[in-house]
Parts: sequence; structure tokens; C-alpha cells
Amino acid sequence: MGVELQEIEGKFIGVDVARLAEKIEVLSGKKQFSKLFRRYVFDYPDRRLNAHAAWLRLRDEGDKVTMTFKQRQQVEAGRPDGGMREIEIEVSDFERTAELIRAIGLEPKFYEENRRTLYVLDGAELCIDEWPLIPPYLEIEAGSWEQVDKLASKLGFDPSKKMVCSTMQVYEHYGINENDYSVLTFDRQEKVSK
Repeated sequence: MGVELQEIEGKFIGVDVARLAEKIEVLSGKKQFSKLFRRYVFDYPDRRLNAHAAWLRLRDEGDKVTMTFKQRQQVEAGRPDGGMREIEIEVSDFERTAELIRAIGLEPKFYEENRRTLYVLDGAELCIDEWPLIPPYLEIEAGSWEQVDKLASKLGFDPSKKMVCSTMQVYEHYGINENDYSVLTFDRQEKVSK
């Protein structure tokens, strides 16, 4: 069964992974996993999902594969997003699902990988995400914006500096457009041929 939810999460960019992990553990955060994720991001050839700040993501998390429709909410230039709409289902096979998605007319915008280390602290998820070409960042996902800000402060971050955005916007912050790449992994970065 699919799940639709409104994500409440803030990102803090340019973190020192080792120092942050130590701080989380000192605060009794429990490490859940550290693993490599791989994903395809799909859209129609005319990019109609992108025109609505949306995309379809197929992600292999190692122990499960998910297909997720994601859409940025309350998008206004120069302002933080209002959150993220997400509809997610679990599927059984990464490559076969990618084949099915292509068969119904969507195409991969890009293939990418990232490393994620997940901790749970005070009922919230703290993800230390490492992506190709950009510095690591912390993503705090909690039940309320107040809880996100409280945990940020507890970890030594200024809550007013949180970014409410997609990873694509983090890339843009560093002057990189993910859409310029067809492959974006730690070992390979291939630009779209024009």
C-alpha cells in the first residue's frame, strides 16, 4: 500500500561528518544504518513533472526498493519551500521497475548515488547525506518544525540557517545543476550530451 505524507525536514549544509556523528552519539542518537543508495529520477520527455516541481524517484536502499512521487510545496523563487508532498510504495525489483516506468513513457532524467548514515534521536530521523561533487549535509526529519529547530539547536546549528528544499536545490546552492548530468555517482559524473 502507498503512503502519502507531508515531509517536515530541514537541511544543514557543509557538515563535518565525523564530528557530527560523534555529537549525535554523545546525545544518545542511535545509528540505524550507513549505506549506499542508488536511484533513478524520471520525468516525461516534455518534462511536465518538472514544470510542477515534481518527479518520480526509484530508489534502491539495499534492503528495499521504493518508488516515490515527490513534489515540492509552496514553491516561490527566493523563499524556502513549504515542504514536500510524497507518495511512496515499496516495489520488489529495481531494474524491472525502471523498465516498467520506461514502458509507460517516462524516461530517466539521471541516475545517481549517495551515501546515507541514519540516526534516530528524540523520535526524529537525522540523516547525514554524502553526495558526489558537493559537501555533506545533515537532514533532520521530525514530526514538527519546532522539533526540527530544537534538534538543530541541540546539535549546534542555527535553526534560522536550515534549508527547506530538495537535494537538487542543495546542488544549485553550490552552482551545480543535477539536470546537466545523466550519471552522478562517486566514481562517475557524466554530463548530458547536447
